Amino acid sequence: VQLQASGGGLVQPGGSLRLSCRISGDTGGIVATGWYRQAPGKERELVAFLPPHGRSNYADSVKGRFTISRDNAKNTVYLQMNSLKPEDTAVYYCQAVGYTRTYWGQGTLVTVSS
Repeated sequence: VQLQASGGGLVQPGGSLRLSCRISGDTGGIVATGWYRQAPGKERELVAFLPPHGRSNYADSVKGRFTISRDNAKNTVYLQMNSLKPEDTAVYYCQAVGYTRTYWGQGTLVTVSS
């Protein structure tokens, strides 16, 4: 299983970005997907998680601003980020959870700055 993240870049505060994560390979065993981020000098943290059943869940800091979704036909997971703040600046990583292991993408940098 391989994950390819894209969509990062430089955006002004208050702006929006949509991150994409294409999942390829043996995707039949993927049961859940998520997005994490790691800011400079900080540990990696959960941003949004989409379980196989039930509602998605979000870090308190992004609730109401970010939305995670998945297009199963395209094997792609998205993270729509609105009302971006400077503190959202980080490398964003997509995650795919399988029955026996977890897979990670390479990360995409999001910089929120004026």
